[in-house]
Amino acid sequence: MRSWQAAPLSDNDPRRLGKAVASALAGAWRASPSPPSPSLTPAALTEVTPLLLRTGAASLAWWRMRSSELGTTAAAHELRQAYRMYTLQAGRKEDQIVQAITLLRSAGVEPLLVKGWAVARLYPERGLRPYGDIDLCVRPEQYAVAVTALAAPGAETIVVDLHKGLPQLHRPSLDKVYERSQLVRLGDVDVRILGTEDHLRYMCVHMLRHGAYRGLWLCDVAVVLESLPKDFDWAYLLRGDRRCADWVASSVGLAHQLLGARLDGIPPEERTRSLPRWLLPSVLRQWSIGEHYMDSVPSMAYALRHPTQLLKALRLRWPNPIQATVRVGGPFNELPRLPFQLAECVSRTTYFITQMPSMVRQRSLRPVGGWGTPPIAKKGGEGA
Repeated sequence: MRSWQAAPLSDNDPRRLGKAVASALAGAWRASPSPPSPSLTPAALTEVTPLLLRTGAASLAWWRMRSSELGTTAAAHELRQAYRMYTLQAGRKEDQIVQAITLLRSAGVEPLLVKGWAVARLYPERGLRPYGDIDLCVRPEQYAVAVTALAAPGAETIVVDLHKGLPQLHRPSLDKVYERSQLVRLGDVDVRILGTEDHLRYMCVHMLRHGAYRGLWLCDVAVVLESLPKDFDWAYLLRGDRRCADWVASSVGLAHQLLGARLDGIPPEERTRSLPRWLLPSVLRQWSIGEHYMDSVPSMAYALRHPTQLLKALRLRWPNPIQATVRVGGPFNELPRLPFQLAECVSRTTYFITQMPSMVRQRSLRPVGGWGTPPIAKKGGEGA
C-alpha cells in the first residue's frame, strides 16, 4: 500500500476524491492492469466518474474496471461509453495528423508532433488516450510559412496547436532536439516525434506547468516510463537546467508513488529521491476539484463584464503550488509555496492588463478561456 493510502478516507479530507481517482487509474495504462483495490467502492467510483470524464481519463478507468466486480456498475458503463467514443475519434484524429504533416512538408516545413498521438500510441488500445487538437512544433524561422500552409483551402477542419520552437523543453539547441528525434509510421506518413528522453521531459514539464490537474497526464508519464528502451539516456534527460531536471525527477516520483509506475532501468539514486512534502498532497487536492479554468469557465474578460461570474473566475485561477512554482521557474524544495503563487498571480494579472486593449478591439469577450497566461502562438485550442 502506498503511503498516501495508509489513512482511511474521510468525508472531510480535501484529498478524498483525488485518492479515489488515483485508485481508479493506478496501472490502468497496462495491457492487463490489476483489479482496483477494495478501497474503491461502487459509491466512490460513481462519485469520481464526472471527474474522470472531465479530465479525459474515463476510458483508462474503464480499462481497469472492466474485469472486476466494478465493471458491471452503472458508472463503469458510462466510462465504457467514453472509451467507445474516444476510439471512434482516434481514427479521425490520425487522419488529420497525416493531412497536417503532409501540408507542412509540402511547404518545406518539418514539424515535430508532441503530446496527443505521440503518447497515445504507447497505450494498448487506441481509445484509451483521447486528445483534442494536434500539437505541432516548428522551427521559429519556419513559423510564418507553417501558418500560411495550415490556412490553405481544405485545412479548416484540422485543429492544429502550432508552437514556435520548444521552450518547455529547456534545451539550449533545437537542432539537437531534431537530431535526436525519431520517425514513427502512421498510415502512409512517417511522423516526426521527440526522442524518448526529450519526450519524457516534455510530458513532465507540460503536466507540471498546468498544475498536474489531469490524472491522465500522470498516466502519460507512467506509460512512457514503462516503455523506455534499453539504451535510454538518463543523464541526457536531466542535462541542463537544474531546476527543470528536478521537476522531471519529481514527476517520475509522482508517477511511481501515486500510480505505481515501475522504475525498471531508473538509476538507484533517482529511485530513492524524496519528493517535497507539499507535492503529492497538492496533486491529490487538485484531482479532487470538480472544475478547472482550462475547462469551459468564464474568461476574465467575460467575468469583468458579468460580475456574478467574477468570484468564480478568480477562485479557479488561483494557481496551485505546482503550477505557480514551475511557471515562475522556482525550485521543488521544502520552502513555502505562497510566494510563488503570489508571484504567478502578479505575472498573469500584468499580462492580462496589457492584453485588455487588443481583446476589446477584437471583441473577444467570450464566456470561455484562460486568464493571463501568455499563449504559445497557435491555430486551435489548448491541447490535451
